[in-house]
Amino acid sequence: MSDSGTLTLVAVPIGNLSDITPRAIEVLSAATHIACEDTRVTGKLLSKLNIENSGKLISYREQNENYMASEIADRMQAGENIALIADAGTPAISDPGFRLVRECRKRGLKVSTAPGVSAVITALSLSGLPSDAFLYVGFLAPKSAARKRFFEAQQHSEYTVIIYESCHRIGKFLNDLVATLGTDRCISVCRELTKLHETVHTGPAGEVRDRVAQGSQKGEFVVCIAKAGFEL
Repeated sequence: MSDSGTLTLVAVPIGNLSDITPRAIEVLSAATHIACEDTRVTGKLLSKLNIENSGKLISYREQNENYMASEIADRMQAGENIALIADAGTPAISDPGFRLVRECRKRGLKVSTAPGVSAVITALSLSGLPSDAFLYVGFLAPKSAARKRFFEAQQHSEYTVIIYESCHRIGKFLNDLVATLGTDRCISVCRELTKLHETVHTGPAGEVRDRVAQGSQKGEFVVCIAKAGFEL
């Protein structure tokens, strides 16, 4: 086992390139191969970081991770050091990675991390909502009825709930939230975190919905829902 390689989960920026850590650059530079969601996106990132990537990139995405997890673990057992990255943020958090880490754990292979930015924690810290206890659920089902059922289950929650949503559904998402939890439930909607047009709206759900509707709805959104009864 001592001759086996290591899998390192490498966090990359969610917007601002300066958020890359020196350790992340070191790991990416030294890795035998880099497993990534989109080789084009990763290729551009590595080019900006002046990291040679010729022949280093392995496509590892949701559509192929069931069998690629085993193939990459085989490479590690043969002595290769693999870096795993997502297109943005921390791998395995609403991004491919879980199955590969699980495969490595099953085989007793070494897994490490070069931690860094995550949209979940970034949004929570900026929101002004309670952070002592929170529930992250990723993306909700796209259907309105399913969203409303989820919101109904949070009527009396005792923790902040964090959800990702796309620019294509944020309007309907917030309408369903207000219809279910009411206009006074405190929420925070974060858009384009760490980027030039970063916006954070925190307050009663009805007011926040209106502010979001009046602004740009391009980019990535993170929505935080405060626990029941919380007021700014």
